[in-house]
Amino acid sequence: MALKLVVGLGNPGVEYAETRHNAGFWFCERLADELKVSFGRESRYHGWVANAREAGVWLLMPATFMNESGRAVLALAHFYRILPSEILVVHDELDLLPGRAQLRLGGGLGGHNGLKSLAAHLGTQDFWRLRIGIGHPGDRNEVVNYVLKPPRKEDRVEIDTAIDRALLAWPQLAKADFSAATQKINTKPAAPKKEAGS
Repeated sequence: MALKLVVGLGNPGVEYAETRHNAGFWFCERLADELKVSFGRESRYHGWVANAREAGVWLLMPATFMNESGRAVLALAHFYRILPSEILVVHDELDLLPGRAQLRLGGGLGGHNGLKSLAAHLGTQDFWRLRIGIGHPGDRNEVVNYVLKPPRKEDRVEIDTAIDRALLAWPQLAKADFSAATQKINTKPAAPKKEAGS
């Protein structure tokens, strides 16, 4: 089943633009650049929307704040009759280190408020997720503070590298070749070996 909607999760506003919780927005903005489409604010879909006609896919960045993301996704998906299994949700993932990314269908919500909202509004957890690793602060009580802060410079480089790898798999994602896309995205390339004498 082909993808018809890519949703990047994040929070609206300049004060959140560079925070870890906005990794989904970062991916969507980069994908829009690659597909040569631009976002426009659509109040009926509660977010920023881009129509990549050639790729046959909609891009959505909800403007509802993370906890209400499902409202935006349901509005667009309902209007265009898009099934949950035709939706890819891109989000930050505490359980993966920066530099890692993982594509999967369904699974738990891991305490992620954006995913909880989507599952509640769509009535299912069976949508595709692209999990962008941001690492964990090591203390559950620090999580809220951690996701709402920008990553360290070296972590941001790793996160961008993971997004690069996911974008390279876009042709497979667009064709719904999920096994090939999964292989590309989930496999982090090994660090290059140092040459002798260097």
